[in-house]
Amino acid sequence: MNYLISCNIFCDVDEEQLIGILLKRLTNFFFLTKDEEDLIRKYHVDVLKKIEYCFQNVDNKYFSADGKVFFASYHSGQYLIYLYFYSQIFARLKHQLKDKFYYLNKILHSVDIYAEVELPAVFFFEHPLGLVLGRAQYGNNFFAMQGCTIGGNKGVYPIIGDNVKMYSNSKILGKSRIGNNVWISANAYIKDEDVPSDTIVFGQSPNLIFKDIKKQ
Repeated sequence: MNYLISCNIFCDVDEEQLIGILLKRLTNFFFLTKDEEDLIRKYHVDVLKKIEYCFQNVDNKYFSADGKVFFASYHSGQYLIYLYFYSQIFARLKHQLKDKFYYLNKILHSVDIYAEVELPAVFFFEHPLGLVLGRAQYGNNFFAMQGCTIGGNKGVYPIIGDNVKMYSNSKILGKSRIGNNVWISANAYIKDEDVPSDTIVFGQSPNLIFKDIKKQ
């Protein structure tokens, strides 16, 4: 991490190189107009501000340590967050670039996080291949691993509290309300059920098992 770029982020490349890598990756797959390239540059600092706030609150030594925020352009778990923040900005602007950033994330990282999905300011993924996140309501400090799915049932999506951790291949679907400080164990399947705060969840709906997280 040799370069200090905007917003006090330490990066493996300088800021112009970081934008250059992004534009190269986009133009490998899509046609970009000059106006679109200008917009990408215009909102780059806004994206980096989101990165700084997110990463400095993630409890992982590769994201932040000793008050410093680290961003590596070849760290796929970090780069997908970078692309997501771009897609989110352009979704709010109702600009077609949102779809290009969403699609690039899908191509590079095998994640399906549509641009209109509103993830919280702080979230973190570990080995997130096969991650599918739908239009749920997400609480802060959300965490997910590989193969996790959040989706709707009959047009109704989950409401997820703060500090929720989804372990590999777990699923939350439909009219489910997940409390705060919940760990959803590997392969758990929650559909149209409520999960109380401060619990670890095991099993498959409608036969879920809850354990008090404070006792573990």
